[in-house]
Amino acid sequence: MSNLTPELVYRRNLPHIQPPGATFFITFRLAGSIPAAVLAALHAEAEQARAELERAPDSPERTERLYLEERRFFGKWDAALDLGNGPDWLRNPAVARLVADSMHYFDGTRYDLLAYCIMSNHAHVVFTPLLKTEDGYYPLAQIMHTMKGYAAGRANQLLNRTGAFWLHESYDHYVRSAAELDRIIAYVVNNPVKAGLVSDWQAWSWTYYREAQASGL
Repeated sequence: MSNLTPELVYRRNLPHIQPPGATFFITFRLAGSIPAAVLAALHAEAEQARAELERAPDSPERTERLYLEERRFFGKWDAALDLGNGPDWLRNPAVARLVADSMHYFDGTRYDLLAYCIMSNHAHVVFTPLLKTEDGYYPLAQIMHTMKGYAAGRANQLLNRTGAFWLHESYDHYVRSAAELDRIIAYVVNNPVKAGLVSDWQAWSWTYYREAQASGL
């Protein structure tokens, strides 16, 4: 995500729609957390899907195909993380704290932070960008560049290492309805439960859900 200006559509591996004022679900991963061969296969599959979608005429059906392709693509990337390969630096509580702090840092000024979960090799976050000017919202790419960059630099210092900390690409999806937002947040906070690490999502130290915090749950 190299473009730091707000746009309706930008390109990475697939076309992604970025409407102003939307809420986003983002997943970002540690560098090396997906095996190179798996990553190459995912890239090739995504490129083929992108080419096919570009040939289709713009229509509600094309939009629905894009939505379904995003969901399928996310499922494959998420499953690849379950292989357990590569680094697990986020298992270190001090590193996880850096990532959590980076998510909270601009909460209320650049975006409203709704939920997140930090696992051993990836993190999920849900937020709504806020207005930067009267005419535009904080760009998603700028938010993620700052969020990931802050944590990466300090984590590398803490781990006494150099090199890429995060995988360059991340999965992002804009939320289309209140019902979908509920499903996404349930998925995010229950990640540690699904992984068998805790029996209740509130027992995981690196999960945040704004509404639960506000209600005292």
